[in-house]
Amino acid sequence: MAVVSFSSFPGDPRPRRAAEAFMDAGMDVEVICLADPGVPKKDTFKRIKIDRIGIEKLRNSKLGYVFQYCAFILVVFAMLTLRFPTRRYHVVHIHNMPDVLVFAALVPKLFGAKVILDLHDPMPELMMTIFNVGKESWAVKITTFLEKWSIVFADMVVTVNRTCEELFASRSGGASKISVVMNTPNEQIFRYSPAKLDDARVLRAGKPFVIMYHGTLVERNGLDLAVEALAKIRRSVPDAELRVYGPRTSFLDKVLHGLPEKELEKAVRYLGPRTLEELVQAIAECNVGVIPNKRSIFTEINTPTRIFEYLALGKPVVAPSANGIEAYFDQDSLVLFELGNIDDLAMKLHWVATHPREAIETTKRGQAIYKKHVWSREKEKLLGLTAALLRHG
Repeated sequence: MAVVSFSSFPGDPRPRRAAEAFMDAGMDVEVICLADPGVPKKDTFKRIKIDRIGIEKLRNSKLGYVFQYCAFILVVFAMLTLRFPTRRYHVVHIHNMPDVLVFAALVPKLFGAKVILDLHDPMPELMMTIFNVGKESWAVKITTFLEKWSIVFADMVVTVNRTCEELFASRSGGASKISVVMNTPNEQIFRYSPAKLDDARVLRAGKPFVIMYHGTLVERNGLDLAVEALAKIRRSVPDAELRVYGPRTSFLDKVLHGLPEKELEKAVRYLGPRTLEELVQAIAECNVGVIPNKRSIFTEINTPTRIFEYLALGKPVVAPSANGIEAYFDQDSLVLFELGNIDDLAMKLHWVATHPREAIETTKRGQAIYKKHVWSREKEKLLGLTAALLRHG
């Protein structure tokens, strides 16, 4: 089978988990993805063959996105077409964004290959959030149109949560081919650790209260809100600090530039990107994970994987009250704050710092929900759906 993703591999967790699942099930897996600086264009990872395409991923403008997407789609189309006579793929697994990347599998599909479209994010909502435009924008209308026909073209569609499933079904009319395979961490990496009071900082003993943020450092994910909340709670929790992990961006630089005027130069530590394996140790060293999202049409429907990563390792999570999260969790299983509200975010972080016993009990209830959606279960769902697709073919 071929796996195609406009992202790095094995750095992007969802394509990695899926590719490893198919490989473990006995399939030969080839990945086509973006190239990171300093990594070989041809590589092998756990018997998965990788071809990396040297197109720089930029976050600049609508036209910039269109150009890099078109270039990637054309290269992938050529690779899949030229390879198909000898490879004879049974399955082509396409990860969005963009949705129209699915059409790069046209030739394999014409000759009988089954095409799976994996919709990580709804592009219209993400475009509205990134570029601050409304539903009537021509760009949003075009992406909505392309989303619909990408779903129509695919033989099977999987997405990350119930909210997205309902959204995609309502816009495409293709509810029968859409299923949820949740974006939960691989238990072989994020090994389950029961939440225990011993892990909470009951006695300060001169140790910092560590708040952790990891992930994409862009405005919608609200790192600046976390910094503002940190400034507020340090008035009563003076040893609180924020540790930040993720690839450097211009938005991060802007946030870091503003630290001196808040007197937070020593309280905010940017520690760079980490592999999944390295994140495990970083999470083990924190007291609470934070998902400080700003309010937007996209963050209303998103269910961040980071929630499950913190819960897997027994750490409290402060996350926004939003549809994509509340479809699975409530205020008894996560420490929820009002989406985009700095004061409420600060109050909930302060509560975790000063109520460790209660925070751990909340985490235990969150872990009970997490265990219903562990990757081993989601993996079996993905493999079962794929097997049924192939049998039907």
